[in-house]
Amino acid sequence: MNNTFSDNSQIGIVSSFSDLVQTDFRGEMNALCWYRNLEGDFKEIVARLSLKENITEVDREDLIALQLSEKGNRARELILTDLQVLTDLGASPALNLLKCYERDDEFDFISTDVYSFHVDRSPIATDTFLCTYHGAASDIIPNAQAEQKILIPEIRTKLKELYDGPPEGFEDFLKDNYFDLHYQVHADVEPVNLGVGHLWRLAVDHPKQQVLPCIHRAPVEREGEYRLLLIC
Repeated sequence: MNNTFSDNSQIGIVSSFSDLVQTDFRGEMNALCWYRNLEGDFKEIVARLSLKENITEVDREDLIALQLSEKGNRARELILTDLQVLTDLGASPALNLLKCYERDDEFDFISTDVYSFHVDRSPIATDTFLCTYHGAASDIIPNAQAEQKILIPEIRTKLKELYDGPPEGFEDFLKDNYFDLHYQVHADVEPVNLGVGHLWRLAVDHPKQQVLPCIHRAPVEREGEYRLLLIC
């Protein structure tokens, strides 16, 4: 067992998919990990797939059509099983081959892309599921180790300079532009990397949520290496 996970009060460790979806978030725990050591050659799958854009969604049919070795086929079976159990749950999982995400460099004082630490928000009760099969993996941090960027005085001042509506509409402006979802990490904080092969469930900001949403970010991709990521 990875002590980085098991000794962290933010993270709950489970040993099955049923436990992953049935365990309630509570207290500081807003991330659940089905800890797995997956067998199979996921790198081979990445090598066989074709990147059409910076983010290419891989259809189930495209995955099945690949000519793979025994280890590659084992990896494919594991991915197909993950896709199926999440679909059976009522989720809409996507398998993405990633070169990179789009960067938000419109403002030098705040970013709203996925490389920035952020939370997910939904109008309905839901969770974020993700698993990195190959390549760099995402990071999370405890909520107590970050501050909402819109509450940092110098950033808030600059956002007010951008806003040209009535004062009572400022908070809506922040939400409409997703500024309120992004966080500044405190100094000397070491993020927790989610690792490869584990299936994660992260808390989302929604009206029925009983815990704080999980603050996370996409990793900077390694040079010359694509990521293979399941997310929903």
